[in-house]
Amino acid sequence: MHLPDLIADLGLILAAAGITTLIFKKIKQPLVLGYILAGILVSRHFDFLPSVTDTKSINIWGEIGVIFLLFSLGLEFSFKKLVKVGGSASITAVVEVVFMLLIGFAAGKLMGWKTMDSIFLGGILSVSSTTIIIRAFEELGVKHKKFAGLVFGVLIVEDLVAILLLVLLSTVAVSQQFAGSEMLISILKLAFFLVLWFLGGIFLIPTFLKATRKLMNDETMLVVSLALCLIMVLLAVKVGFSPALGAFIMGSILAETTQAEKIEHLVKSVKDLFAAIFFVSVGMLIDPQILLDYSLPIIVVTLATICGKLISSSLGALLSGQPLKTSVQAGMSLAQIGEFSFIIATLGLTLKVTSDFLYPIAVAASAITTFTTPYLIKSSESFYNFLVRILPQKWLDGISRYSSSTEGITTLSDWKILLRSYAFNTIIHSVIIVAVIFLASRYIQPFIAENVVIGIQSTIISLIVSFIIMAPFLWALSIRRIQKTAYSHLWLNKKYTRGPLIAIEIFRIGLGIFFVGFLMYEFFDTWVAAGIALVLIVLVMVIFSRKLQAFYNKLEKRFILNLNARENQKPAILPWDTHLTELTVSPESEVVGQTLASLMIREKYGVNIALIERGRNSIPTPGREERLYPNDKLLLIGADDQLAAVKHILEIEAPEIEQENTFPDKEMTLQKVVVHAESPVHGLSIRNAGIREKAQALIVGIERGSDRILNPSSDFVFDTGDVIWIVGNNKKIKEVI
Repeated sequence: MHLPDLIADLGLILAAAGITTLIFKKIKQPLVLGYILAGILVSRHFDFLPSVTDTKSINIWGEIGVIFLLFSLGLEFSFKKLVKVGGSASITAVVEVVFMLLIGFAAGKLMGWKTMDSIFLGGILSVSSTTIIIRAFEELGVKHKKFAGLVFGVLIVEDLVAILLLVLLSTVAVSQQFAGSEMLISILKLAFFLVLWFLGGIFLIPTFLKATRKLMNDETMLVVSLALCLIMVLLAVKVGFSPALGAFIMGSILAETTQAEKIEHLVKSVKDLFAAIFFVSVGMLIDPQILLDYSLPIIVVTLATICGKLISSSLGALLSGQPLKTSVQAGMSLAQIGEFSFIIATLGLTLKVTSDFLYPIAVAASAITTFTTPYLIKSSESFYNFLVRILPQKWLDGISRYSSSTEGITTLSDWKILLRSYAFNTIIHSVIIVAVIFLASRYIQPFIAENVVIGIQSTIISLIVSFIIMAPFLWALSIRRIQKTAYSHLWLNKKYTRGPLIAIEIFRIGLGIFFVGFLMYEFFDTWVAAGIALVLIVLVMVIFSRKLQAFYNKLEKRFILNLNARENQKPAILPWDTHLTELTVSPESEVVGQTLASLMIREKYGVNIALIERGRNSIPTPGREERLYPNDKLLLIGADDQLAAVKHILEIEAPEIEQENTFPDKEMTLQKVVVHAESPVHGLSIRNAGIREKAQALIVGIERGSDRILNPSSDFVFDTGDVIWIVGNNKKIKEVI
């Protein structure tokens, strides 16, 4: 019986990936590099090893891997996070991306590369690796330091910039020139569909998930989530964008729903499988001989990445008003390239506009910078101290004054508040109205003419349907009152502001009339008919203004409810939002000498102390009567905001002290255990199970069906199917539960 090549190749790929990743896990290196190495080994470049034969099918699987990888990144992205990152992260990211685009292009041209290779090199170097940075921060225990918050904000902005780069590079690759008009059209087109998809997705998808919640088990939720992802992929391709963009957008929409964590958990296995195939296919495209032949360009690209990102990110952070120390630490954290760089390089190969050597050079530079990132982060404070010693005192004083002065620029005037609200109102409703007009003229009218009635009747019916859909948004665009308090202040307190306010209102009304005229133009051949219809529609808008307001308010309420549903859900802090971190008790802290019972850290902050390390002694899951002493190292479990609050009472000293000694021998981890009928703890309460005493472990959360219990009481009785979130030694936990 003949086995299809695809199955044989898939078995070979997964076997090679499994072996290499086990090795890389053992030596504590990124699994992505293991996948790439596996791809090199099963490629046609190694004759003495079995190799993949059906490369076309594997490439298709790799494309599916890109889709699910971007879908997963979207689930972690969230547009609301982008709004909250603030000006500092946005300025830093923009300065870095622009700087690295120029550096990459210049480096390519200096090495004699073609223009398109140089352009794509700039795109490859401009985006840092979220996966590598998060992993390094967790290993080094710096997740709660000031610069880490800035870095996370920059990564969120970079995700969106990377999507924009995919669109722009596709445009450049197709046109083979820097046509300003085409670039502008591409940007406007991307912005239009981003707004439209986000608004439509937030309004429809959470409502759909809520309505079908009782029907959703894990299997159906996984199927529905992947179906939504692929539907958005089809829509993105239909309007001329890449499949990766559609997957990312749907992920970011689902990230705003109450089911986001569950979907992310369910999709993870599928994403890991296809992402592994994608990265293996990346390795298959690498010819080891090319790496040898282009060793000098690899070194140049690597140095350009590290030095360029360090300088550009630090400069961007300084310009945004961050202190020198935070800026330097952020710059050294962002000095690498990763997942999006591979995708951009793949785009160049797919469109056949880049040379064969660019891809392996990008992968090699990514591998090298992956290794250097933890060391750069670890040495960032030492490098800052070095800069303080060598820089002129005038420069340091100037940076300090600039940083201090920008901290106070937080208030918004009434004009800024009003103009910002008007801008959002105009953009959002204009996008919706334009979408309705094109939908009506290109789909609704032809459908009615073909299936219902023909001639002028189909046009009139289409026009009425279109106007009914548009009417609430036309009212919001042209008539709705926005920011009434700020508007009243400007109107009553400063008479010279009334002219601009009246001009704004006239502009809003004129814009609404323009859109109505645009709708008429799409349906009528003569301007006379269009003018008559325009007058009738304006009259209808005025007569039914109150009903339109009531209907629009219902739509807006539903949208806001869906948008904020995830933040408003109870409990607000989920077990899997928690993680481990290390803090040191400062000698100046008020907690010194007090017992854990008197401090009530768990009760006040929701944070559990998993381990105390005092000199050479370790105290796992300390009791209530244990006291805290100066320089005690605490291993804490909690959410970001909880740990940040506890940090303020434990670490008092202003200078951040790098902790060289961690807990390598304790193997304290946060893990999930499912209770079954044969479990030793089945039917027992937490107190009677003796988990704390036997395994020196701490139960921090329990899931029972759809209920989630954080910090359960000692009387809680375990039952079949309970999911226990527990922190402790992995081996001891397995022996007890």
